Amino acid sequence: MELTVVNKEGKDSKKKVKLSDSIYGIEPNDHAIYLDVKQHLANRRQGTSKSKQRAEITGSTRKIKKQKGTGTARAGSIKSPLFRGGGTVFGPTPRDYSFKLNKKLKKLARCSALSYKVKGNELKVVEDIQFDQPKTKEFSSILNGLDSSNKKTLFVVTESNNNIYLSSRNLKGAKVVTASDISTYDLMNAKSVIVSEGALETIEKILS
Repeated sequence: MELTVVNKEGKDSKKKVKLSDSIYGIEPNDHAIYLDVKQHLANRRQGTSKSKQRAEITGSTRKIKKQKGTGTARAGSIKSPLFRGGGTVFGPTPRDYSFKLNKKLKKLARCSALSYKVKGNELKVVEDIQFDQPKTKEFSSILNGLDSSNKKTLFVVTESNNNIYLSSRNLKGAKVVTASDISTYDLMNAKSVIVSEGALETIEKILS
């Protein structure tokens, strides 16, 4: 499988890259993608929600009325969940939502996501781009040239480049990641995936 490499204006650079069929040409596994995305979202949850139970409420523990003869139900404490201001029954407590997945499954999920992008013509390979200084206008013009200005775009670069990151930060829907940090969630969440030539080699090293 081959893809044409384009320049930052979106024009043919007369170069082609060969994509590995074991990464970009597999039969996508939807369940692997589901599990990897579920783990990604679960790991992002803070899990800090908390409500006070009756033992944690500030208040007196004296018996508020006599046991019998009142005509109403017995009550032992003002902190009972039945009263306003009382404790919460089965309320949320701090917890860790994260869970583990096998490396092979996570690798399969990323390969499946990349295969979907190639099949849907949503993956483009662009020549390596360097920014001498942050320029949002220049980054925006690159997206326009690659027909990705009005789409959720994932821009994959070889290594961390602060100028490219700062240039994209103010653009809604644009996200820049390094090839080593690429995730199934980011791939599936983007309508357009732009990969630099150098990043393509890094991805193949990681996933092969």
